[in-house]
Amino acid sequence: MRATADLARLLRELRRRDARRRGGAELTYRDLAAATGWSHGIIGGYLSGRVLPPTDRLDTLVRLLGASPAEQGALATARDQVEERRRRSSTPAPLAPESAARQPVPRQLPADVPAFTGRATHLAELSTAAAGRVVLIAGTAGVGKTALAVHWAHRAAERFPDGQLFVDLRGYDPRQPVDAGDALAGFLRALGVPASGIPAATDERAARYRSEVAGRRLLVLLDNASAADQVRPLLPGTATCAVVVTSRSTLGGLVARDGAHPIHVARLGHAESIALLRRLNGPDLLAARCAGLPLALRIAAARPVPRPATSQAPGLATAGPEVSDLAAFDADDDPRTALRSVFSWSLRHLTPAAARAFQLLGLHPGRTFDAAATAALTGGGPALDELARAHLVEPAGGGYEMHDLLRAYSADLAAMLPEDEARAALDRLAAHLLAGAAAAIGTLFPFEAPSCSTMDGPDEAARWLDRQRSGLVALARLPGRTGDAVRLSRLLWRYLEVGGHHRDALALHTAAAADDDAGAHANLGAVHWILGDHHRARIHFGRSLHGHRRAGDAAGAARATARLALVHERLGDHDEAAARLREALTAFRRLGDRHGAAAQLLNLGFALHRAGRHAEAVGHLRQAAEQFGDLGDRRLEGYALGNLGAVYSLTGRHEDALTHLRLALDRCLASGDRGGEGTAHGTLGAAYHRIGDTVKALGHLRRALAVARATGECGLEVETLNTLGAVFLATGRPDAAGHRFTAARDLAERTGDRQGLTTALAGLSGLTTPFEGLSGLTTAAEGLSRRRR
Repeated sequence: MRATADLARLLRELRRRDARRRGGAELTYRDLAAATGWSHGIIGGYLSGRVLPPTDRLDTLVRLLGASPAEQGALATARDQVEERRRRSSTPAPLAPESAARQPVPRQLPADVPAFTGRATHLAELSTAAAGRVVLIAGTAGVGKTALAVHWAHRAAERFPDGQLFVDLRGYDPRQPVDAGDALAGFLRALGVPASGIPAATDERAARYRSEVAGRRLLVLLDNASAADQVRPLLPGTATCAVVVTSRSTLGGLVARDGAHPIHVARLGHAESIALLRRLNGPDLLAARCAGLPLALRIAAARPVPRPATSQAPGLATAGPEVSDLAAFDADDDPRTALRSVFSWSLRHLTPAAARAFQLLGLHPGRTFDAAATAALTGGGPALDELARAHLVEPAGGGYEMHDLLRAYSADLAAMLPEDEARAALDRLAAHLLAGAAAAIGTLFPFEAPSCSTMDGPDEAARWLDRQRSGLVALARLPGRTGDAVRLSRLLWRYLEVGGHHRDALALHTAAAADDDAGAHANLGAVHWILGDHHRARIHFGRSLHGHRRAGDAAGAARATARLALVHERLGDHDEAAARLREALTAFRRLGDRHGAAAQLLNLGFALHRAGRHAEAVGHLRQAAEQFGDLGDRRLEGYALGNLGAVYSLTGRHEDALTHLRLALDRCLASGDRGGEGTAHGTLGAAYHRIGDTVKALGHLRRALAVARATGECGLEVETLNTLGAVFLATGRPDAAGHRFTAARDLAERTGDRQGLTTALAGLSGLTTPFEGLSGLTTAAEGLSRRRR
């Protein structure tokens, strides 16, 4: 960029592009004057090239003309280049060497970072923000704050013809922090002040420094600051200088009092991590091990990668995100590039309470945690805000988390705690999490898990459980916490089923069943049933029934009996299923458990419907709907209505069927019941198929198949594939039908679903056996279900 006219030409091109994007006319001088408050004449001067816009006005103008952040930065640089050429052309040559010596131009920037990658948005923001003001670059240790600042400073050096000053303040460093007075002395010497002219007092040095830089176009880079007071004496008093500060702390005082513009530097994304590794000739597989930290990526890329034959040895190529081998990130014993050392410098600036909290958080089994969990671990006292200001934790999903390498460091520190102190902290955390889980479940499912402590509504309860789920499951799997696993299995089974969290459920109930708990066996069997492993489900239900009977637990035995019944139903033994459900129904009535009895009426109606005994099914399902309605359980009332809709569709009562099925879908959607939602969609698809509405049938069936695959519910997937096959067969698309029947057959063979297998084979053989479609919804309230809430 050589002249004002060139800059004006770019502004006019921006104005034309803006008009094209808006699909209208170019903004007139009047339009721009109204938006900015400037005169028509000065705007004309800017766009014609007669007047060079000041930096702040150029920023305003190009934003109005739709420039991107990157373009704004580039135009700001171009404007500064024009001004510098004009200044140089109008500046007389120095009269004598002594005059030049009085105005040295310091060039103190460190070397640019090799293979710098990404950060385009931050670079553009720096170019825009660093115009006569302070910019604060903040982020966690190893995230590349200094690299970003130095890289940008080299790119922008021409904007600061009077030089660039740099100092490492060593705020986070094994050495002593640099005193502001010492830093000022170094700057004054670089600016040509003789030793005899440097005052002794820091305040006087700061005043002399401000005098020396007044009116000069300088860049001042203050690296690795730990506090605002360390920075303030080094701030120029003139708008012609730009200051960039880097720190692991948010330095709130610098932002509030000194008007610093904060830029938060986050960890690199996966794609950017791979891009950096490739520029460093490192393998892509290291990206997942380095938590998006450029420092870790550079260390990893510089180390030899073990061959597959040695893949069991510890090291970067094999360490997963959970591995706490921080020694793998040491770089030739250099403490400034060893992650453990780098992290430790952050802790030195914490209060004792915050440092202890960071250490105790290494005991937390989950990825996320909140203030209450942290207080439980520490025994009370706020600490998270301080850890967040130091970028040792970061916000995540309503709470906080550490990236994998900081988690590993925290866990290493926690391993140094005395055993009794660690056990007491973990006991406090477990008590807090169990109490919270009981309150949340009591709020979500008051019919099944009444609790004296509840939360402020189902939404809050569901959010709490969603945030804490991974931590709760991880707690249950810790060595020596089997009792917690059993309690959590009893509390969380319905929530995990309703939400479709089957893998978490499998891990939790497996941990609890290690204690041979009858309830845990029942819950584990339910997960296997949902996932289509009916034979394994029957084993665990049998163990549950035996355990409850041995303990004299009539209610538990009734639940296990009902769950066994539905395994028999799925395996094609309808008579045995109906007999066991009647046994469970009698037991719940004897116990006075109205909700449990209603659940068995629903399950019995479902089993009779599947067996083709529709008239009997209708009677039981109507009773179930009435009893759930009386009890206020709208979700299971919807299940009963949905099963009635399925029966009505099969028996020709199509309008009644659609009415009941829409109600069932609404109930499942309102309660967040993914499995029920999928089955309602599938049954509606079958109902629409029977009345010849193929478009609506396929729409509902495709939604049902998506839910089945998202939640892993094999039974629902088999039934939906069979129904899709029937629709395609009826509409003259035999190839599409064959694909669906084949997929249903393969899945039914794998899971032991005899009825699903029979239907698939019938479709493949071209038999004319009437196809019934999806058969309805069952409940696990006191029996078994693949749906919840």
